[in-house]
Amino acid sequence: MIDRLWSKFVKPSSDKASTLTVENVPQHVAIIMDGNGRWAKSRGLPRIAGHHTGMKAVKQITMAADRLGVKYLTLYAFSTENWKRPKAEVDFLMKLPQEFLAIELEELIANNVQVRMMGYREALPDYTIDALEEAIKRTATNTGLILNFALNYGSRKEMTDAVKLIAEAVQDGKLSPEQIDESTMSDHLFTSGIPDPDLLIRTSGELRLSNFMLWQLAYSEMWFTDVYWPDFSESHFHEAIAEYQRRARRYGGL
Repeated sequence: MIDRLWSKFVKPSSDKASTLTVENVPQHVAIIMDGNGRWAKSRGLPRIAGHHTGMKAVKQITMAADRLGVKYLTLYAFSTENWKRPKAEVDFLMKLPQEFLAIELEELIANNVQVRMMGYREALPDYTIDALEEAIKRTATNTGLILNFALNYGSRKEMTDAVKLIAEAVQDGKLSPEQIDESTMSDHLFTSGIPDPDLLIRTSGELRLSNFMLWQLAYSEMWFTDVYWPDFSESHFHEAIAEYQRRARRYGGL
Protein backbone atom coordinates (compact mmCIF):
# COMPACT_ATOMS: atom_id res chain seq x y z
CA MET A 1 0.00 0.00 0.00
CA ILE A 2 2.77 2.45 0.95
CA ASP A 3 4.73 1.55 -2.19
CA ARG A 4 1.66 2.22 -4.35
CA LEU A 5 1.04 5.61 -2.75
CA TRP A 6 4.72 6.54 -2.97
CA SER A 7 4.95 5.64 -6.66
CA LYS A 8 1.86 7.74 -7.35
CA PHE A 9 3.66 10.90 -6.25
CA VAL A 10 7.23 9.99 -7.21
CA LYS A 11 7.58 9.25 -10.89
CA PRO A 12 11.18 8.54 -11.89
CA SER A 13 11.87 9.98 -15.34
CA SER A 14 14.75 7.75 -16.42
CA ASP A 15 15.25 4.01 -16.75
CA LYS A 16 18.10 4.13 -14.23
CA ALA A 17 15.74 5.59 -11.63
CA SER A 18 12.92 3.14 -12.28
CA THR A 19 13.96 0.91 -9.39
CA LEU A 20 13.49 3.52 -6.64
CA THR A 21 11.98 2.04 -3.49
CA VAL A 22 10.45 3.69 -0.45
CA GLU A 23 12.38 1.54 2.03
CA ASN A 24 15.90 2.84 1.35
CA VAL A 25 15.67 6.58 0.75
CA PRO A 26 18.74 8.37 2.16
CA GLN A 27 17.89 10.36 5.27
CA HIS A 28 20.47 13.06 4.56
CA VAL A 29 21.65 14.13 1.10
CA ALA A 30 24.47 16.66 0.67
CA ILE A 31 25.17 18.33 -2.66
CA ILE A 32 28.18 20.24 -3.97
CA MET A 33 26.44 22.46 -6.52
CA ASP A 34 29.23 22.89 -9.06
CA GLY A 35 29.48 24.08 -12.65
CA ASN A 36 27.44 27.28 -12.72
CA GLY A 37 30.26 29.31 -14.29
CA ARG A 38 31.14 26.67 -16.88
CA TRP A 39 27.45 26.28 -17.75
CA ALA A 40 27.30 30.01 -18.48
CA LYS A 41 30.60 30.06 -20.40
CA SER A 42 29.45 27.21 -22.64
CA ARG A 43 26.52 29.44 -23.66
CA GLY A 44 28.50 32.61 -24.10
CA LEU A 45 26.98 34.13 -20.95
CA PRO A 46 28.60 35.81 -17.93
CA ARG A 47 29.33 33.56 -14.95
CA ILE A 48 26.66 35.27 -12.87
CA ALA A 49 24.02 34.03 -15.32
CA GLY A 50 24.96 30.49 -14.34
CA HIS A 51 24.63 31.28 -10.64
CA HIS A 52 21.22 32.85 -11.23
CA THR A 53 19.97 29.89 -13.26
CA GLY A 54 21.30 27.56 -10.58
CA MET A 55 18.67 28.95 -8.20
CA LYS A 56 16.01 27.16 -10.23
CA ALA A 57 17.81 23.88 -9.65
CA VAL A 58 17.88 24.57 -5.91
CA LYS A 59 14.09 24.91 -5.91
CA GLN A 60 13.55 21.86 -8.11
CA ILE A 61 15.84 19.55 -6.14
CA THR A 62 14.50 20.74 -2.79
CA MET A 63 10.97 19.83 -3.82
CA ALA A 64 12.15 16.53 -5.34
CA ALA A 65 13.94 15.60 -2.12
CA ASP A 66 10.88 16.47 -0.09
CA ARG A 67 8.63 14.31 -2.26
CA LEU A 68 11.01 11.35 -1.93
CA GLY A 69 11.02 11.57 1.85
CA VAL A 70 14.58 12.86 2.34
CA LYS A 71 14.77 14.43 5.81
CA TYR A 72 17.86 16.66 5.41
CA LEU A 73 19.22 18.37 2.30
CA THR A 74 22.52 20.23 2.73
CA LEU A 75 23.59 22.46 -0.18
CA TYR A 76 27.13 23.82 -0.50
CA ALA A 77 26.32 27.38 -1.51
CA PHE A 78 29.53 29.32 -0.76
CA SER A 79 32.83 28.17 0.71
CA THR A 80 35.36 30.01 2.86
CA GLU A 81 37.64 29.83 -0.18
CA ASN A 82 35.13 31.41 -2.58
CA TRP A 83 36.04 34.89 -1.29
CA LYS A 84 39.05 34.62 -3.63
CA ARG A 85 36.76 35.03 -6.64
CA PRO A 86 36.32 38.41 -8.38
CA LYS A 87 34.50 40.92 -6.17
CA ALA A 88 31.65 41.41 -8.65
CA GLU A 89 30.93 37.67 -8.65
CA VAL A 90 31.14 37.43 -4.85
CA ASP A 91 28.79 40.40 -4.47
CA PHE A 92 26.30 38.71 -6.79
CA LEU A 93 26.54 35.43 -4.89
CA MET A 94 25.89 37.23 -1.60
CA LYS A 95 22.63 38.61 -3.02
CA LEU A 96 21.34 35.26 -4.25
CA PRO A 97 20.00 34.03 -0.87
CA GLN A 98 18.00 37.24 -0.55
CA GLU A 99 16.58 36.86 -4.06
CA PHE A 100 15.91 33.13 -3.74
CA LEU A 101 14.11 33.44 -0.41
CA ALA A 102 12.09 36.46 -1.55
CA ILE A 103 10.71 34.32 -4.36
CA GLU A 104 10.49 30.89 -2.76
CA LEU A 105 10.02 31.34 1.00
CA GLU A 106 6.23 31.24 0.98
CA GLU A 107 6.23 27.99 -0.99
CA LEU A 108 8.87 26.51 1.33
CA ILE A 109 6.63 27.39 4.27
CA ALA A 110 3.59 25.89 2.52
CA ASN A 111 5.55 22.67 1.99
CA ASN A 112 6.57 22.48 5.67
CA VAL A 113 10.29 22.95 4.83
CA GLN A 114 12.57 24.19 7.60
CA VAL A 115 15.46 26.44 6.54
CA ARG A 116 18.80 26.30 8.35
CA MET A 117 22.29 27.60 7.72
CA MET A 118 25.74 26.37 8.68
CA GLY A 119 28.85 28.47 8.26
CA TYR A 120 30.55 31.61 9.50
CA ARG A 121 28.13 34.51 9.65
CA GLU A 122 30.50 37.26 10.71
CA ALA A 123 31.94 37.83 7.22
CA LEU A 124 28.57 37.82 5.42
CA PRO A 125 26.79 41.06 4.43
CA ASP A 126 23.90 42.18 6.61
CA TYR A 127 21.37 41.76 3.78
CA THR A 128 22.42 38.12 3.33
CA ILE A 129 22.16 37.38 7.04
CA ASP A 130 18.86 39.25 7.37
CA ALA A 131 17.26 37.20 4.57
CA LEU A 132 18.47 33.93 6.02
CA GLU A 133 17.49 34.79 9.59
CA GLU A 134 13.98 35.74 8.46
CA ALA A 135 13.65 32.41 6.64
CA ILE A 136 15.06 30.48 9.61
CA LYS A 137 12.68 32.24 12.00
CA ARG A 138 9.59 31.83 9.84
CA THR A 139 10.23 28.12 9.19
CA ALA A 140 11.51 27.21 12.68
CA THR A 141 8.37 25.27 13.63
CA ASN A 142 8.10 23.41 10.32
CA THR A 143 8.52 19.66 10.67
CA GLY A 144 9.27 18.53 7.12
CA LEU A 145 12.46 18.55 5.08
CA ILE A 146 15.34 20.50 6.63
CA LEU A 147 16.99 22.62 3.92
CA ASN A 148 20.47 23.39 5.23
CA PHE A 149 22.55 25.98 3.37
CA ALA A 150 26.33 25.71 3.82
CA LEU A 151 27.28 29.37 3.39
CA ASN A 152 30.74 30.75 4.07
CA TYR A 153 31.53 27.22 5.18
CA GLY A 154 34.88 25.42 5.33
CA SER A 155 35.32 22.01 6.90
CA ARG A 156 38.94 22.39 8.02
CA LYS A 157 38.12 25.60 9.88
CA GLU A 158 35.01 23.96 11.32
CA MET A 159 37.07 21.06 12.69
CA THR A 160 39.86 23.34 13.92
CA ASP A 161 37.36 25.46 15.82
CA ALA A 162 35.77 22.33 17.27
CA VAL A 163 39.15 21.14 18.55
CA LYS A 164 39.75 24.55 20.14
CA LEU A 165 36.40 24.39 21.96
CA ILE A 166 37.13 20.89 23.19
CA ALA A 167 40.60 21.96 24.36
CA GLU A 168 39.09 24.90 26.24
CA ALA A 169 36.61 22.55 27.94
CA VAL A 170 39.51 20.33 29.06
CA GLN A 171 41.49 23.34 30.23
CA ASP A 172 38.52 24.59 32.24
CA GLY A 173 38.06 21.19 33.87
CA LYS A 174 34.66 20.63 32.25
CA LEU A 175 35.91 17.65 30.23
CA SER A 176 38.66 15.10 30.72
CA PRO A 177 40.75 13.76 27.79
CA GLU A 178 39.38 10.29 28.52
CA GLN A 179 35.85 11.53 27.83
CA ILE A 180 36.68 12.72 24.33
CA ASP A 181 35.30 10.46 21.60
CA GLU A 182 33.80 10.78 18.12
CA SER A 183 30.50 12.07 19.49
CA THR A 184 32.39 14.84 21.33
CA MET A 185 33.79 16.05 18.02
CA SER A 186 30.45 15.74 16.25
CA ASP A 187 28.72 17.72 18.99
CA HIS A 188 31.06 20.67 18.36
CA LEU A 189 30.46 20.87 14.61
CA PHE A 190 27.86 22.96 12.78
CA THR A 191 25.94 19.75 12.11
CA SER A 192 25.45 18.87 15.77
CA GLY A 193 22.10 17.11 16.06
CA ILE A 194 21.98 16.30 12.33
CA PRO A 195 22.85 12.80 11.07
CA ASP A 196 25.85 12.49 8.78
CA PRO A 197 25.02 12.52 5.05
CA ASP A 198 24.10 9.16 3.62
CA LEU A 199 24.75 10.38 0.09
CA LEU A 200 26.98 13.09 -1.38
CA ILE A 201 26.25 14.35 -4.89
CA ARG A 202 28.67 16.53 -6.83
CA THR A 203 27.83 17.99 -10.21
CA SER A 204 30.05 19.21 -13.11
CA GLY A 205 32.42 16.24 -13.34
CA GLU A 206 34.84 17.28 -10.59
CA LEU A 207 35.94 14.40 -8.33
CA ARG A 208 36.89 16.08 -5.06
CA LEU A 209 35.30 17.22 -1.79
CA SER A 210 36.55 20.83 -1.85
CA ASN A 211 36.73 21.19 1.94
CA PHE A 212 33.11 20.13 2.40
CA MET A 213 31.96 18.17 5.47
CA LEU A 214 35.19 16.19 5.71
CA TRP A 215 34.33 14.70 9.11
CA GLN A 216 30.68 14.07 8.34
CA LEU A 217 31.30 12.37 4.96
CA ALA A 218 33.53 9.61 6.39
CA TYR A 219 31.09 6.83 5.45
CA SER A 220 28.84 8.60 2.97
CA GLU A 221 28.14 7.12 -0.43
CA MET A 222 29.33 9.44 -3.22
CA TRP A 223 27.84 10.03 -6.64
CA PHE A 224 29.42 12.22 -9.29
CA THR A 225 27.94 13.47 -12.54
CA ASP A 226 29.25 15.51 -15.47
CA VAL A 227 26.00 17.52 -15.53
CA TYR A 228 26.44 21.17 -14.57
CA TRP A 229 24.34 22.31 -11.62
CA PRO A 230 21.93 24.56 -13.63
CA ASP A 231 21.02 21.51 -15.73
CA PHE A 232 20.72 19.12 -12.77
CA SER A 233 17.11 17.95 -12.80
CA GLU A 234 14.76 15.81 -10.78
CA SER A 235 15.58 12.99 -13.19
CA HIS A 236 19.28 13.25 -12.34
CA PHE A 237 18.43 13.35 -8.64
CA HIS A 238 16.36 10.18 -8.96
CA GLU A 239 19.27 8.56 -10.80
CA ALA A 240 21.58 9.36 -7.87
CA ILE A 241 19.08 7.96 -5.35
CA ALA A 242 18.62 4.82 -7.44
CA GLU A 243 22.39 4.26 -7.50
CA TYR A 244 22.51 4.79 -3.73
CA GLN A 245 19.81 2.16 -3.27
CA ARG A 246 21.82 -0.36 -5.30
CA ARG A 247 24.84 -0.07 -3.00
CA ALA A 248 25.51 -2.03 0.18
CA ARG A 249 26.78 0.09 3.07
CA ARG A 250 29.07 -1.99 5.29
CA TYR A 251 30.81 0.66 7.41
CA GLY A 252 34.01 -1.38 7.37
CA GLY A 253 32.27 -4.69 8.11
CA LEU A 254 31.31 -7.57 5.84
